[in-house]
Amino acid sequence: MSIESDLRKDGIRVVDVLDTMSVNKIAHSIATKLCENFPELCFNETDLFAKLSQLNMYKATMPEGMAEANYFYKNTSIYFNEKIAYEDLEEFAIHECIHYIQEVKDKKNNLLRMGLCNFDNLKIVGLGLNEAAVQYITSKVIGIERDFVKYFGVSFRTISPSYYPIECNLIEQMAYLTGETVLFDSTFTSNDKFKNAFIELTSGKTYSEVESLVDEILELEENIIKLNNKSASYDERNSKVDKLASKIDSYKEKIATQYIEAQNLIIKGYFDKAFKNISNLEELDNYRRKLEHFREYIGYTDDYTFYDDYYTEKMSALEHKSNVLENGGIETALEVKKPNKFVSWFRAIKNFVTGEKIHN
Repeated sequence: MSIESDLRKDGIRVVDVLDTMSVNKIAHSIATKLCENFPELCFNETDLFAKLSQLNMYKATMPEGMAEANYFYKNTSIYFNEKIAYEDLEEFAIHECIHYIQEVKDKKNNLLRMGLCNFDNLKIVGLGLNEAAVQYITSKVIGIERDFVKYFGVSFRTISPSYYPIECNLIEQMAYLTGETVLFDSTFTSNDKFKNAFIELTSGKTYSEVESLVDEILELEENIIKLNNKSASYDERNSKVDKLASKIDSYKEKIATQYIEAQNLIIKGYFDKAFKNISNLEELDNYRRKLEHFREYIGYTDDYTFYDDYYTEKMSALEHKSNVLENGGIETALEVKKPNKFVSWFRAIKNFVTGEKIHN
C-alpha cells in the first residue's frame, strides 16, 4: 500500500509542506531540549539535530479526535493538523520526534520495534505502554505539572491531562517502582531494561497482564473516537445515534474497569513480593514509606476500596513483622494486632480533590 493510500485510510490530506528552515528550527530546539532534560542518556546534540533534521514535515487536514500530529515511519514524515499555529508546531512535534528516534527497522524498512512496543510478532505488543512512555517524556520536556483529572469515572493525577492521561498515570506508577532512568533508556533506545526491571520487582506475568490491559485501553479509546465521529456525521439524533452512544458508554466503563485491574496488579505484584523480602527494620521502614507514598499515584472510582484495604492489611502485617524482627527474627506466638489509630484514620480518607477536570 502506498503512503498516499495509508494517509487516505487515516483521513489525512496534505495541504502544505514545511520548508527546510522551519524543519531545522524545530529539529534544533528539540535536540537541545532532549539533551538538557536527559543528561543521563548522553545524547550527542549535533548527531541528534542531524537525525531530526532529516524528517519531512507537513500540515494536513485530519479527522476530528485524531492526534494533532502523527509520525509515519514508512516515509519518515510528521503530519501536523493544519489548525495548529506555526509557533506551536514544536510542542506537538516532540512526541513524534521521539517515535522517530526510537524506531528499529530491518533492511526492508519494516518496523520491528519502537521503544516498549514490538512489531516483530503476529500481534503488536506494548503499543499502549510505549505511547504512555513517549507522552510522559514529552510532558516532562514541555514542563507540564501533574494535575487532578477525571476520565471515564476515574479520578487520578497525571503528568499529561490532555493526551493519554490514563496510560501516563499507569506508566508513572510503574516508573515509581523501577525509577525513571531505566524507563527513559528503554523508551529512547528500544531495549528491555525497563521491562526486565519491572519483572524483577514483580513477575513476568504481572508485566504481561499490565501491558495487555494498557494496549486494550488504548484500543478502546481509539474506538470511542471513531464512534464519536460516526455519531457526529448524523444531522439529528436517531436510533442509530442512540446505539452508538450506548456502545461508547460501554467502552468507557470497560476502560475504567481495565484501568483499576492494571493498577491493582501493579500494587499487589510489587508490594506482595517486596514484603516477603523484608529482612530488617530499615527495609521495613522503607517499605512502609513507599506504600504510603504510592497513594499519590492512585486512581479512584466511586466504589474503589482495594488500595485502602490493601494498605490496612499491610500496615497490620508490618506491625507483626516489626515485632518479630525486634525479637531477633524469631517467630513467636505474637498475633497480628488490630490496625492502630493511624491505620484506622487513613482508611477513612479518600484522596479526592475538588475542582477536578471532568471528561465523561
